[in-house]
Amino acid sequence: MFKHKGAHQYTWYQDTLGRRSMIDLVVMSSDLRPHVLDTRVKRGAELSTDHYLVERLADPSVRGVFNSHLRESFNRIPREVGDIESEWTMFSSSIVDAAIRSCGRKVSGAGRGGNPQTQWWTLEVRDAVKLKKESYRAWLARGTPEAAEAYRQAKRTTAVVVSEAKTRIWEEFGEAMEKDYRTASGKFWQTIRRLRRGKQLSANTVYSGGGELLASTRDIVGQWKEYFEDLLNPTDTSSVEEPEAEDSEVDSFITQAEVTEVVQQLLGGKALGVDEICPEYLKSLDVVGLSWLTHLCNIAWRSGTVPLDWATGVVIPLFKKGDRRACCNYRGITLLSLPGKVYSRVLERRVRPLVEPRIQEEQCGFRPSRGTLDQLYTLHRVLEGSWEFAQPVHMCFVDLEKAFDRVPRGILWEVLWESLYNRSRSLVRIASCKSDLFPVHVVLRQGCPLSPVLFIVFMDRISRRSQGLEGVRFGDHRISSLIFADDVVLLAPSSLDLQHALGCFAAECEAAGMRVSTSKSEAMVLNRKKVACTLQVGGEVLPQVEEFKYLGVLFKSEGRMDLEIDRWIGAAAAVMRSMYRSVVVKKELSQKAKLSIYQSIYVPTLTYGHELWVMTKRVRSQIQAAKMSFLRRVAGRSLRDRVRSSVTWEELGVEPLLLHIERGQLRWLGHLFRMPPGRLPGEVFRACPTGKRPRGRPRTRWRDYVSRLAWERLGVPKEKLEEVSGEREVWASLLRLLPPRPGSG
Repeated sequence: MFKHKGAHQYTWYQDTLGRRSMIDLVVMSSDLRPHVLDTRVKRGAELSTDHYLVERLADPSVRGVFNSHLRESFNRIPREVGDIESEWTMFSSSIVDAAIRSCGRKVSGAGRGGNPQTQWWTLEVRDAVKLKKESYRAWLARGTPEAAEAYRQAKRTTAVVVSEAKTRIWEEFGEAMEKDYRTASGKFWQTIRRLRRGKQLSANTVYSGGGELLASTRDIVGQWKEYFEDLLNPTDTSSVEEPEAEDSEVDSFITQAEVTEVVQQLLGGKALGVDEICPEYLKSLDVVGLSWLTHLCNIAWRSGTVPLDWATGVVIPLFKKGDRRACCNYRGITLLSLPGKVYSRVLERRVRPLVEPRIQEEQCGFRPSRGTLDQLYTLHRVLEGSWEFAQPVHMCFVDLEKAFDRVPRGILWEVLWESLYNRSRSLVRIASCKSDLFPVHVVLRQGCPLSPVLFIVFMDRISRRSQGLEGVRFGDHRISSLIFADDVVLLAPSSLDLQHALGCFAAECEAAGMRVSTSKSEAMVLNRKKVACTLQVGGEVLPQVEEFKYLGVLFKSEGRMDLEIDRWIGAAAAVMRSMYRSVVVKKELSQKAKLSIYQSIYVPTLTYGHELWVMTKRVRSQIQAAKMSFLRRVAGRSLRDRVRSSVTWEELGVEPLLLHIERGQLRWLGHLFRMPPGRLPGEVFRACPTGKRPRGRPRTRWRDYVSRLAWERLGVPKEKLEEVSGEREVWASLLRLLPPRPGSG
């Protein structure tokens, strides 16, 4: 009666055997057909279940039924329930039951069974390969010219059949991608991410703590539990006295407006926690449902405790690199209860205004109006100015061992709501198998909205206690460190001062239960003459390097960034190679879909950190060539067609990449001029380094380059730059009207 693709009909799946089935459907008589509603399976729901949800909550009528069922449950509960667990049990069971009653579940049937084959392996291909093998055996047995000719013919036929099958599958893949781009953008981008990652192999075995290879599911799950239990509960963390919490003005009840605002900002399609409540459930709540959720948050607020489900995390191991059978080569991410995250977000919004003014300017991680560019520019400007005036800069790039997982609880009580942490526990999920629960005593909750602000408070305490050294002098400022979350750069004018700073920092880390990773921390010196910088932590010597990648940008001991641009051009080429056959040259995929990939993935990769570049004629030529290598393939052309680049990008309706880069550089220039006093990037931008310039032609400074760019492209002289860029709207309108360079692409 209703026609759907098989993938939208199956509601039960078993990945290991490749089975699909329809086991929850109801058989009805034909006279009831007018009362049957057409729907389809919601695929990819992460519910720790082997059933697919039905996608219907987006329908207003279904949403009304959902809230009607939820309202019935809300009206049945007593006004004073009592403890938080009873209230939570009724809420969670009611919302899941309302979703099932309004949406239902779909289930699925016997699939292909056995071992899954590649998509192009059809019956026709199988028969052709079988005939080729038989012809080969006949040729071996007889050895006659006729048998040899028959085998050659069978080989040619098989090659043609396989080629046609593969071509057909690629065409179907392109058509499906185009359809997803138009109707299911989430699925489209999920496929793009999978193509970029390449083939991901799964490990069916892991090593035990003693190095023994484990193969059974029970042993593997047990080993993962043991690994994460040890990781999240280290025994070498120091005992820190819990300070008394200060009184604050955030003791009022949680309002429904606060909860509603947080719920409206939830993103759909996210992995679920232990309670299996998805974002769509909460986003579909009406006033009654939101008031119930607000009531639940206020019970937690008044009682100082939260439901156990809110304190329970589901740990999923994600492979990083190395041997897939070694647990240490995986990073665990923790999935938390969504209503619990709503509660945490409300607390974070209340605690953020109290914490933000107390954090040092050197910290830019997890803070509003700050990002990686602030730290990158500050470090770049310090190195640029120090090189110009021949002032040495000794740096130590510090790496902390599993920093987010080693934060002791005691340090966080000033701003931490104990209710979310005093009963913290986790379990590990591997495929569809779950381990037993285990307590978590040390670690910030990954995925919790409170964790970032608590972590920067923790790092700020370490930074403050390890200060007191002069640092690098830059104009009227002294800069001793730059911190972005747990990425730390210590700066000093000499190796002796740097060793002192590193020793103090490492000691404070040890006192706080953290360790400096001596295998990943490195030293680097900016100096016109090669000098040694020997640093030690705990008796181990840190390696001295000539270059270091900080926040994605490669800094060199000579202070140059020429090779950094070459590196990002290579990274962009790797992006194109990873999607070349499946996306870039796929005729079934529209130019609009390909250009969305160009704008969303290729351009950000190619131009990362472009605000700091000094564009020369050579660099512009390289950027132009890298851009056109992608756009020509989108347009179905090659260099042999001898079509001008400007014609190609005008036909595709793409903004010239050089215009995008120059606009970004001028935008950052205006941002620096408008920065309030005290902001570190603005201070080093205005500062003039001390010292004496050595002989020889100086390098082009970024400020000189971008000031000349503003004069050439906007007609704003250097002496008027601060005045014009100080008016944000005026500056933004000038950048919007910025035309492409004549003859540029």
